This record gives sequence, C-alpha cells and structure tokens, in this order.
Amino acid sequence: MSKKYEAAAVEILAAIGGAENVNAARHCQTRLRFVLKDQGKVDRETLEAIPAVLKVIPTEGMYQVVIGTDVASCYEEIVKLLPESIGQDKGGEEGPKQKVSPITAVIDFISGTFQPVIPALSGAGMLKALMALLVVFKVIDTTTQTYYIINFFADAVFYFLPILLAFCQAQKMKCNPVLAAAVAGIMMHTSWNALVAAGEPVFFFGLIPFTLVNYTSTVIPIILVIFVQAYVEKFLNRVIPKAVNLVFVPMLTFLIMGTLALSVLGPIGNIIGQYLATFFTFLSENASWAPAFLIGAFLPPMVMFGLHNGVAPLGVMQMSQLGYDSIFGPGCVCSNIAQGTAALVVAFRTGEAKTRQLATSSGITALMGITEPVLYGVNLPKKYPLIAAMVGGGCGGLYAGLTHTHRFATGSSGLPAVLLYIGGDTMQYFINIIISLVITTVVTAAVTFFLSMKFERQESADASALDIPANTVGAPSDGTVVPMEQIPDETFATGVLGMGVGIQSAKGVVVAPFSGTVTQVADTGHAIGLASQDGLELLIHVGVDTVDMNGKGFTPKVKEGDTVQAGQLLLTFDKKAIAAAGHPDVVVIMLTNADEYKNVTCAPAGTVTAGTQIIHVEN
Repeated sequence: MSKKYEAAAVEILAAIGGAENVNAARHCQTRLRFVLKDQGKVDRETLEAIPAVLKVIPTEGMYQVVIGTDVASCYEEIVKLLPESIGQDKGGEEGPKQKVSPITAVIDFISGTFQPVIPALSGAGMLKALMALLVVFKVIDTTTQTYYIINFFADAVFYFLPILLAFCQAQKMKCNPVLAAAVAGIMMHTSWNALVAAGEPVFFFGLIPFTLVNYTSTVIPIILVIFVQAYVEKFLNRVIPKAVNLVFVPMLTFLIMGTLALSVLGPIGNIIGQYLATFFTFLSENASWAPAFLIGAFLPPMVMFGLHNGVAPLGVMQMSQLGYDSIFGPGCVCSNIAQGTAALVVAFRTGEAKTRQLATSSGITALMGITEPVLYGVNLPKKYPLIAAMVGGGCGGLYAGLTHTHRFATGSSGLPAVLLYIGGDTMQYFINIIISLVITTVVTAAVTFFLSMKFERQESADASALDIPANTVGAPSDGTVVPMEQIPDETFATGVLGMGVGIQSAKGVVVAPFSGTVTQVADTGHAIGLASQDGLELLIHVGVDTVDMNGKGFTPKVKEGDTVQAGQLLLTFDKKAIAAAGHPDVVVIMLTNADEYKNVTCAPAGTVTAGTQIIHVEN
C-alpha cells in the first residue's frame, strides 16, 4: 500500500490524544471514525491543519476525520499504530463511556449495521443494471438460462440479506458474528420455508406456536433478533463456566434465539415491516415528491451532521419490502450530481489555481457518487456553490418525485447509478432520472454561475485590493512594525539575511506583499520566499525558531511556483500554538537581495494594515 499517509497517520493519532485515547477505529468511504475515551484530549486546530485532513467532525460518541477517497490507505497506516483489537474495531478496554443522545445512538447503530453491507448491495445493484442492459440490447432473453443465472447472482445478496445484516450488527454490538449469522440461517432454512409453504400450524414441543413467516430478504426481524441475542449471549458467557463455555454457549444461543426468533421477535419484526411497507406505499401514492425533493435539497447538511446514515437504510428497507427504492436513491443521486456540477463551475470561474485544481478533481469525484471531498474542500468553504447545489438538487429531486421515479437496486449514487433505474419491463424510470439529472445540472450550473459573478469577483477584489507601487514591499499583515534591530533573533536583527522589518501580526494571517512568484515554501510551512515582478526577493518568516514546531500551527495556502497577486492569502498561523511552544510570533520580512539596490528604506515602528508600505528601494 502507498506510504503517502505514513506521516499523516502519526500526526492524526498525536492530535487526537494518542493511540491510548482510542477505544475503536474504523472507516467508511471518505472518513476515519474514532471512538475516543476523552474527546477533550483532541487538539482540533492541529488536526485540521494536517494537509491530509479535509474536515474534522466531532459528534457525540464519534470523532470523524474526513480524508477523502484515499481514506482506506490512511486507515491502513493508522491501524499499524494501534493495538490489533482496536484497529479491527472490536474494542479494547471500554474506558469511560461518553453520554450520547438517543438520536445519535440510533444513527450510530444503524450506520454500523448497514454501512458494511453497502459494497455487496452496490455490486448486486450494478449486476442487476448490467442484466437489464443486456436484455434491452437483446444480448440475452429473459427466458434463457443465462438470464436466470445472472439474476440469482444478483439476487443472492438481497435473498440472504438477513445473514449479512446479522453478521454486521453482531460486530457492532460486540457479540459473536458467526453465531448471529447462524441464527439468521435458522430463520431462512429451507425446512422452515417448507413449513411456511405448507401452511399447517407449527408448535414447538407441542406448546410454543411458531408464526408462519418467510424471512428471506427481510430487514426488521433480524435486527430485533440480533439486538436481543447480544444480551442473551453476554449473559450466557457470564454464567457458564469457561471450561464448557465453547460448547454450551453456542448450543443454548441457538436453542433460545431460534425459539424467540420464530415465535416472538421475528413475527413482531414482520408486523413492523408490513407497517413500513404500508407507509412506503402511502408515500409513493400520495406524496411521491416529498422524499426525493427533501433528500435532493438537504442531503449536504444531512451529511455534515451524519443524519444521512439514519435515512439511507430506509431505501434498503423499502427495496426489501416493495422491490424498489424511491425514498433515498433518486434524491441522493440528484444531490451528488448537483454538488459535482457546482464545483466544476467554481473551477471555471475561480482565479485561484489551487482552488481550481481541487474543484476539478473533487467535482469529478462527486459526479461518481463520493461528495465529502467536494463538500468540505470547495462547496462549504465558499458557501455559494453549496447553496446552488441545494437549489439544483431540490429541483431535480422534485421532478423525480413527481414522476414516481425509483431505482430497482441499491448501488452508487453517481452517474453510473442511472443504470439502476432500468427495470420493471420499462425504460420510463431510466428516462425520468436522466431528465431529473439534466434539470439538476442546468439549474445548479446557472445558480452557481450567477452567484459566482458576485462572490468570485468579491474574492478577486479582496485578493488584489492591495495596490503596491513598483519597488515597494507592502505589509503582509495587520499589526505593529518591529524595527529590524529589535527583532528577537540575532541573524535577522543584524541584517545577515538582508534588510527588513518585523510585524507583530494582529490576525495570524500572511498575504502577498506584492505581485510575483512563490520561490520557496518551507516544509514546515513557517516561511515563504517570494520574487516580485520587478526583481525584489523577499523572505517572510513567521516567528523565531518556529522551525522546531515541525509545521504545527502553520497552514500554507500556496506552493512553490505559484503566481500570486498582491493581497492574496499566503499562509495562516496559530498565534496560541506558537506562544505555547515558547517562541516569539513576530512575522519577519527580509529583502534578501537588498545589496543590489542603491538605497533601502524600511518603515519605523508603528501600526500598519496589510498593504501599507514597509520597504522601498531605489535602483
């Protein structure tokens, strides 16, 4: 695996309080998810300053670190630094439990149960889509054995969904996943299905009635069963002697849970499932516009707060009940395409090279269904593309809802997902989702472009607001001028590196003091070299001896070779972090080629704002 994240893994662990502060760690498609013993030990500013980290999302009971689509590579390096049991998310010592709200606990439970199943559902969904395409283009016929075989290849995941959910839920609840899968197997056994098909009353030991229900492809029954099994299994492990534990715990688990599953819990889950099916049918017939519109418009903030993890499984449940998903899929794909479109318009409109590069790459990723990089890297920081994406996603979702558009399989929610809407012996849903995405794209692009005329022009004006005359260096920050001889570092104070001044910065930001080119960015981010268009060579050094901080508290916004305009943001720094490290935080501005000029004039002590002349040279 790539070594790209070796250093980042060390920095991330250090920032969250070290390996000893981690109870559990896992990852989803874009995020590292840590269960921490004490969130108070997290140095959030340092964590957010790590280049590999796009966003930090602390929630009750879970600390989420957004990495992007490379999260698996980062997680692999993280695991190497954790005890094996923690790295596999089986928990070590529990440590002090943090109180979480009921809503947070439910969402975390649902997420931990359903997320591991998503790859299998996606694979099965795309296989269904491939099968539908082969039929549409008359490569195969629905009466052939090939169609029959591909169909059960894809249906296997949905048919045995209770077993997959049982395994994942058991891992989440820290009971034996193999025993859980075996109990699900009891509920789906062909002998039980034969009894159900026969329709004759079934009594266990002639006393306990078993309700005749077929549990294949169901969701709610197995969730109830494994929820109870977790406590039954823990009780058995506690009371049965270790010497015979291996034999009697599984035996009694099967006997107790098999009985409860077929007599009480399974039937209750089946009734709940029937009510859900009734609710889904009601939505489809009376308010079909609502779910797709709401998800299309509000999915980005739902993702930001983790609420989508509680909503997405509704689509899986609806599909297990009715054979299609109109709750989550249509709105989700519209929202994702809207975010990707907004970012690509930003890439076209922005004048910042770094933003353009990030918007282009993350925008394309969003079109493929992964939106965290574009959400946290572009749309949320700039705000206006996020607003445009929500408007466009809502419009596309509204059309999808009004036309009763639904998908026939669960899978990716990017452009490839349109294939999931082929089914039901019709192409109408496929056509409708294409129209929905066209509406989404056109509305999002138009709104983003319109808003960019104000916001990008404003940002451009802010970046070039400093009118720096030729042969002049402007102040790179608001603050107080410190004469060169008073800079608390002998090398700078004696002019060894040239002529210049210091600035006691008021805001912890450094902007370009003239238009020119970035000639150097220190690996630790604390110093930047610049060359102006008229030949001035400048070193901007933040703090004294801050190289010892190894980059902690420094966030460069440019890289070597970038062309910058006067006033453009070069870097930010954390004044508190520098003070905590015991270093002066004066910003040193040195004209390193001062000896090439006839006369160099530096500003005296006093208050300045960014752009105020602090160095002037005469040829």
